[in-house]
Amino acid sequence: MADERAFEAEVERHYRHNFIVNFLDGAAFWFGASFIAARTILPLYVSHLTDSKLLLGLIPAIASGGWLVPQLFTANWVQRLPRKKVVPVRLGLFSERLPVFLLVPAAWLSARLPAVALAAVFVLFAWHVVGAGLIAVAWQDMIAKIIPVDRRGRFFGLTNFSGTAAGVLGAAAAAWLLDGYDFPDGYVLCFAAAAALIGVSWIFLALTREPVQVSQTEHVPQREYWRRLPAVLRGDRNFARYLLSQVVISLGGMAGGFVAVYAVQRWDLPDAEAGRLTAAMLIGQAACNLLFGFVADRKGHKLVLEWSTLLGTLAIGLAAIAPAPAWFYAVFALSGGSVAGFILSGIMIAFEFSSPDMRPTYIGLNNTTSGAVASVSPLFGGWLAGTIGYQWLFVLAFAIGLIGFALLRWSVREPRRVSAARHGAQSGD
Repeated sequence: MADERAFEAEVERHYRHNFIVNFLDGAAFWFGASFIAARTILPLYVSHLTDSKLLLGLIPAIASGGWLVPQLFTANWVQRLPRKKVVPVRLGLFSERLPVFLLVPAAWLSARLPAVALAAVFVLFAWHVVGAGLIAVAWQDMIAKIIPVDRRGRFFGLTNFSGTAAGVLGAAAAAWLLDGYDFPDGYVLCFAAAAALIGVSWIFLALTREPVQVSQTEHVPQREYWRRLPAVLRGDRNFARYLLSQVVISLGGMAGGFVAVYAVQRWDLPDAEAGRLTAAMLIGQAACNLLFGFVADRKGHKLVLEWSTLLGTLAIGLAAIAPAPAWFYAVFALSGGSVAGFILSGIMIAFEFSSPDMRPTYIGLNNTTSGAVASVSPLFGGWLAGTIGYQWLFVLAFAIGLIGFALLRWSVREPRRVSAARHGAQSGD
C-alpha cells in the first residue's frame, strides 16, 4: 500500500509536465498525419498509379489492421516492463517514424518509376502503421500510468482537438499543394510536411517522465500466455460481449476508405478536393474530441462509442444517397466525429475493464480482435465495390453498422459501473 501511495504521489508530481509534453506530441503527430490521410490523400495518390479497387482497399486495411493487429503479440512482454516509455521512444523512432521520411523519395519516383513507387508506398505505409502497432500497447499503458483515470478523457479530448484543429490547417495546405503543383510534386511536398511534423512529435514524447511500476504478475512463457487468453474472456463475459460488438462495427467500416475516391470519380473532381474533404473530416473530429473527452470523464466511454458508431453509420448511409458532391463535406464531418470517439474511447475503455497488472492484455485483446476484422473488411469491401458498385457497398455497410450499435448499446454494461459495483461489494465484505 505504501508503494502504491508513493507511485501515485510521483504521478501527481509529474502530471503537469507529462500532460504538456504528451499533449504536444499528440498535437504535432495528428497535424502531420493530416498530410498523409489514409481516407483521402493516400487513396487518391494510389489511384494515380493503379485503378485496382482491391489495391485501393488495401490502404484502409493497412491503416486499421496494421495498427491494431500486432498489439496482442506484444502485450505479454510489455506487461513485465517497469517503464513503458522505452518502447515508443527507442523502438518507435525506427518502427513508426522512419518510414514516413522515406515516403518522400518514394513519391518523387512516381513520375519516373510508377510501379516501383506503387510498391514503395504500400511497403512504407505498412511499415509505418505496423511499426506503430508494435509499440502501441506500451504507449497506451504509459499514458494510463501517467494520466490519472479521472483526467484521461480530458487529456485525449484536448490533445486530439488541438491536433485535428491544426490538421485542418494541414488539410488546407495539402489542398493548396495538390492544386498548385503537378503530380507527383504536390504529394512529395505533402509527405515531406508529414515527416517533419511527426519527427517533431517524437521529441516531445521523449521528454515524458514515467515513474517505475513493477508488475506483480508472474512471468508467463508466451505459449502459456496464449493458452490463458480464452480463460480471460470466459471470466469476463461483459468484455467478451464488448469485443463481439467491436468485430461487427469493424466489419461495418469496410466502405470508409472508398468514399473519397467514389466522390472524386463520380463527379470528376480535382485532386485538391482530397484536402478539402480531409479538412471537413478534421473539423468534425476536432469538435467531437472536445465534447467526447468531457462526456467520457463524466458518463463513461461506452456512451461515447455508441455515439461514434451512430455517426459513422450515418456518414456511410448519407454517402449512399448523396445527390451532389457538396454532401460529402457532411459525410466526412460525420466520419471525423466517429473517428474522434473511436480513437479516444476505443483506446481507453480497455483500461477500465481490467486491473493495472492485466491492462496490457486487455488492451491487446481489444485492439487485435477488432483489428483483425478491420484489416480484412476493406479488402472485402473492395471486392464488393467491383461486384455490386460503391453505392450498394455503402448500403450494406450502413446495415452492419446498425447491428453493431445494437450489440454495443444493449448487450454491454458500462465497465466503470461494473467496476464500482465490484469494489462496493468487496468493501462490504
